[in-house]
Amino acid sequence: MLTPEPDRPLAIYYEHPDWFRPLFAELDRRGTPYVKLHAASHRYDPGETSCPYAVVLNRMSPSAYLRGHGRAIFYTLQYLGHLRRLGVRVINGEEAWRTEISKAAQLTLLERLGLPYPRARVIQDPAAAPAAAEGLRFPVVVKPNIGGSGAGVRRFDTPAALARAASELDLGLDSTALVQEFIPAEAGRIVRVEVLAGRYLYAIRIYSPGDTFNLCPADVCQSVDGVELERIACPADAPRNALRVEGYTPPADVVAAVERIAAAAGIELGGIEYLIDARDGRLYFYDINALSNFVADAPRVVGFDPFARLADWLEAELAAARRAPAARPAGRAAAFPVAQEV
Repeated sequence: MLTPEPDRPLAIYYEHPDWFRPLFAELDRRGTPYVKLHAASHRYDPGETSCPYAVVLNRMSPSAYLRGHGRAIFYTLQYLGHLRRLGVRVINGEEAWRTEISKAAQLTLLERLGLPYPRARVIQDPAAAPAAAEGLRFPVVVKPNIGGSGAGVRRFDTPAALARAASELDLGLDSTALVQEFIPAEAGRIVRVEVLAGRYLYAIRIYSPGDTFNLCPADVCQSVDGVELERIACPADAPRNALRVEGYTPPADVVAAVERIAAAAGIELGGIEYLIDARDGRLYFYDINALSNFVADAPRVVGFDPFARLADWLEAELAAARRAPAARPAGRAAAFPVAQEV
């Protein structure tokens, strides 16, 4: 008979050295039992039949390759599959991670849900970019399929400019990329909606000074009224990228669409981004993130500490998983018959 295991801790599987310090600090303050699993040095035994963790929170970053940890991106898929076989409660598991590391898959998901997104073509050969852009409205951007923090995104204002650069395009880790219409954002701002437990948590509007594609909310420098924000989630020498931010409440239909996206992607904790086209006022969803970096100085910007809300939820999930009987791993196939020598 399976019995509850009340002592198993929470495990946080992560890669970025700074983004999760506030969460670790909050859990330490509460005395919540947890362990850190650094993705870049992680290993596992596929033959094990139990897991020492009651809950695993997947916080792996798709931009890990920018920090020399690209190998962990695909390894993470294998580990999440292993945890699924063991029946472990995983937050942002395989499905969420597959969505996170494929911009092409994100567009397929948006298409399936009937939600608007900038028109795009998917390519595997840099030389195909000019032909793929035919029929798209310029400017266009070329986005590596596996990105994160705007890495590798390039803008081209004319077909000629794209044709000249095609031979030197870097399509990224999986040699796949989008050629996508560039949408000029109304008032130079995008909206990021955060979800917790798959439900709306808060939203912010981020104002960019130009065509930067790195809109990490943890890197925001100041509020729209010019007040400097304390960026506790970033190293002290992080670049000041002139991003400005304000709290914002999206329309109810947008919130409902965001929650549909999160559910379809298997994302319990993450951020969905959209913008309004400055030319015609149309809304477009353009990025789905299973990695949530809460906004800098959140109490000042949105009125509460999302790390405290996250810790509340994690404690509840941990308590529920500890009460549940330990899961059995998926059954093994019958042993392969070995021929006997005659």
